[in-house]
Amino acid sequence: MEQRKLLHSLLPKSQKELPPKRMKDSYVDVLLPLGSEPGLREKYLTVQNTVRFGRILEDLDSLGVLICYTHNKNNTTEMSPLSIVTAMVDKIDMCKKCLSPEQDIKISGHVSWVGKTSMEVKMQMFQLQDNEFCPVLNATFVMVARDSENKGSAFVNPLILESPEEEELFRQGELLYCDPPHGGSLLSRVPVNKGRRTAFSSLSLLKVAPNAEERTTIHEMFLSTLDPKTVSFRSRILPPNAVWMEKSKLKGLEICHPQERNIFNRIFGGFLMRKAYELGWATACNFGGSRPFVVAVDDIMFQKPVEVGSLLFLSSQVCFTQDNYIQVRVHSEVASLRDKEHMTTNIFHFTFMSEKEVPLVFPRTYGESMLYLDGQRHFNAIGTPVTLRKDYVVEP
Repeated sequence: MEQRKLLHSLLPKSQKELPPKRMKDSYVDVLLPLGSEPGLREKYLTVQNTVRFGRILEDLDSLGVLICYTHNKNNTTEMSPLSIVTAMVDKIDMCKKCLSPEQDIKISGHVSWVGKTSMEVKMQMFQLQDNEFCPVLNATFVMVARDSENKGSAFVNPLILESPEEEELFRQGELLYCDPPHGGSLLSRVPVNKGRRTAFSSLSLLKVAPNAEERTTIHEMFLSTLDPKTVSFRSRILPPNAVWMEKSKLKGLEICHPQERNIFNRIFGGFLMRKAYELGWATACNFGGSRPFVVAVDDIMFQKPVEVGSLLFLSSQVCFTQDNYIQVRVHSEVASLRDKEHMTTNIFHFTFMSEKEVPLVFPRTYGESMLYLDGQRHFNAIGTPVTLRKDYVVEP
């Protein structure tokens, strides 16, 4: 850490001191030689002979950091004075392709938007099929630059746009950006356009009441659980093929060992995503009664860093279902060994698809009703659900 302190003097006082970079300057692609290296394949293998998606999440997180370091690379210094950390996983969409552990995988990406201290990274994953790399995944991460000791924000190189396609990518990622205060939260960002992220930030159910349509949905669900024999608000029964939301929970605990730390002595964000995903997958599997396939990962905010030695508590539950689809929410919180106070660090949203139609999930309390509506919003935000296919197989 002493060496990191010395790098602090290399940080610019303003963004104007930094030379602009092109999108292609940050382009990076890496190869996972699963087909040619059986030893590596073991790390990514499930018992069903498919690829562990949790490992892919770790790789995407690492590549996103590498891409941002490449964008801000200064050839005059051996070490970067920046600390690049993941602030948000905006969205990960799976294509309708099978991830085989016996074929090579290529992941590529570049910086697509730059603010003063934050960057948006677009990544794609391809897998070799019939001697051709075919797309299987699209991902958007938001990374933030910190100083050499990860104590305050730092400026990043501005971006030059060289084509209409690049201008469109930049427009999609353009945000009204608020720099984080010294030592404060990693990132505060509000979209300019009234798109999907606007709805989740400004219309959060933690800030405003549900809209009229959502209130009607919850009221109709409540009425459908009243016992017609008693017609009493206290006597409630489930409709056919339905499950109370409180019965769809699973919990997990992880001890955060030094093995999972990054260079800043904090727990690696990819590890947190993998553990949350695996619990979410198990929750969907237990609820649906069959093997679930991941469709999308959406709106993951890294709210607090996780210290080495912390106790990581994970709580997962089904919050919305429709046809073959299961929306799972995983809540992550930590407690130190000395202090028993729990703090929320992350909330993860995963959309799974089951091999068969799943039961409806019904909220019993007002709090669960808000979770149901939040899950419904995230499910609707992924767009048109993919069609169930036998070759669409991605597991934890």
